[in-house]
Amino acid sequence: MSEITSILKEKRVFKPGAAFSQEAHIKSFRDYERLYSQAIKNPEKFWATQAKEQLHWFKPWNKVLNWKPPFAKWFIGGKINVSYNCLDRHVASWRKNKAAIIWEGEPPFAPQKTGAAAGRPHEIRTLTYNQLHIEVCKFANALKGQGVRKGDRVIIYMPMVPELAIAMLACARMGAIHSVVFGGFSAQSLVDRITDAQATFVITADGGFRRGTSVNLKDAVDEALKSCPGVKSVIVYQRTKQIIHMQTGRDHWWHDLMAQASPDCKADPLDSEHPLYILYTSGSTGKPKGIQHSTGGYLLGATYTSKIVFDLKDDDVYWCTADIGWVTGHTYVVYGPLSNGATVVMYEGAPNYPQPDRFWDIIERHKVTILYTAPTAIRAFMKWGDEWPKKHDLKSLRLLGSVGEPINPEAWMWYQKNIGGGRCPIVDTWWQTETGGILISPLPGATPTKPGSATRPLPGIVVDIVDKNGDPSKEGGFLVLRKPWPHMMRTIWGDAERFKKQYWSQVKPNKKGVSDTYFTGDGARRDKDGYYWVMGRVDDVIKVSGHRLGTAEIESALVSHPKVAEAAVVGRPDELTGEAVVSFVTLKMGNGQGQISPSDALKDELKAHVTKAIGSIARPAEIRFTDALPKTRSGKIMRRLLRDIAHGRETVGDTTTLEDFSVLAKLRAAQGEEE
Repeated sequence: MSEITSILKEKRVFKPGAAFSQEAHIKSFRDYERLYSQAIKNPEKFWATQAKEQLHWFKPWNKVLNWKPPFAKWFIGGKINVSYNCLDRHVASWRKNKAAIIWEGEPPFAPQKTGAAAGRPHEIRTLTYNQLHIEVCKFANALKGQGVRKGDRVIIYMPMVPELAIAMLACARMGAIHSVVFGGFSAQSLVDRITDAQATFVITADGGFRRGTSVNLKDAVDEALKSCPGVKSVIVYQRTKQIIHMQTGRDHWWHDLMAQASPDCKADPLDSEHPLYILYTSGSTGKPKGIQHSTGGYLLGATYTSKIVFDLKDDDVYWCTADIGWVTGHTYVVYGPLSNGATVVMYEGAPNYPQPDRFWDIIERHKVTILYTAPTAIRAFMKWGDEWPKKHDLKSLRLLGSVGEPINPEAWMWYQKNIGGGRCPIVDTWWQTETGGILISPLPGATPTKPGSATRPLPGIVVDIVDKNGDPSKEGGFLVLRKPWPHMMRTIWGDAERFKKQYWSQVKPNKKGVSDTYFTGDGARRDKDGYYWVMGRVDDVIKVSGHRLGTAEIESALVSHPKVAEAAVVGRPDELTGEAVVSFVTLKMGNGQGQISPSDALKDELKAHVTKAIGSIARPAEIRFTDALPKTRSGKIMRRLLRDIAHGRETVGDTTTLEDFSVLAKLRAAQGEEE
């Protein structure tokens, strides 16, 4: 039973609707298989065709791929510009006056109402492609006026406002390398990233709005720059109008620079391999990893995957709810959709401000057609209750997406029923910061879906599952990538050895310790239909009495219980079994029933529920009820911190991504009470 997971017992299959398939870019599973086969037979020809059809090149490439594991170069000799592809080519077409960004601020202008009667009580800005082009050109000139040049690293530390996208596109226009830092990170996080990137310029704001309060960003920048004397200039966008310190000679108001800037700025033809951005991710060591992405290859991946996974059409209103501070926001809020000429919704604030129907209110008012969000958010919506989405007309939606972590079947079904009305295909996507874009996903007009499975790899992507020796495994194991792809990370900024060791030395390395197979760090299984079921990080695997259990499968079983809203599972040492299962559980509320009360009887009920779903080997040794789980600001559960609590040890490593430190304190207090 330990190797046959409850998730793989999933029997429900949802075929694409005939009407959707008829209008889709890829219309049938046979078409998908044909395209996938073409890509396998001649990958360089496949990617070259995509690059020619989907992007504008100032100069064609001389060679498609130079692959010297683990380093890849794509479209060698080609000249391209990301900003040009996202703006200029649309401005030269009928899309000139099409909405590029529809932005909504968090604070309402008037007391919040629900439903169609709400009207337009919020702060809303719409930028057409022409208007966005002008703003980007002006800001690129403003950057040049501050001394920014091609190859310089620019830190962007801003709230979710259009100016964040404008700053990114302006950097891309002139070849400056941007590094976006999420607006909730601390001053020390800024220091780490500025220092590692050797950045000399910072773009920030006085603050932003989140859950009804203003968050001061400039104070964090001021504190960080005490340790970063190499920063020459700081540009400050005025959002909240709170009082901040402006250092003469170093700090400049965004609006002052823009008032003097010319709207004419040609896009610089850049080498395809010119670095576009560095995005830092945190590891257990506390030292951030600067994931470096290229220009041409990355943009192709962003454009290609946005088009075929979301089936983008010119009349779509597309909303990816991710913050741009994370890779999902880079690829699927800014670069991918805008390169396709889509209309993108951006929202500044929290999903439950001023009440839990804010997302559904936005969808109703802006007639959103595509929604791409995280399983964590979906489970939160479930916890808040079905009555909130029922208050709104969500019939404009035609496609739903999931991103960030494996989605449990229970949440998948709730999403499909309560948000999609049973009619919207769901694209459950798997990818990473390092991969640059989606690699495994259903194609909505072609792929039958199974709740909880990311299904099959996209055409052009070669994945496999191997055991600890690197040999193909039918029973499940490590998810790996066998062939290079254009939007893959190029290196870790300034640390090629770490890049080799972490990603390319885990599977059958050569004598120099380097493999030609990319190690994702995720565990997965493949069913009889060739569908992939990603089980989570390989360090999220518990070995009980010699049997390997994925934490995702136990969490899925717990969340399938009608009283459970969310669950996180970790292992702790056990003298008898080697490891024991510890489950942290939050309970549901809403639907007029009030909060469900924790009890010993409910603990026993949940243990029995897991036993029935998976087997006695997966029965939790402990269940701990909690009001909330420790999460990053992007919504991922920080299981590493829960492992520390379960082990009774002090927290080590980086905690800068933790959204609410009080959650950790409460869990530790509860640990002390139990002991």
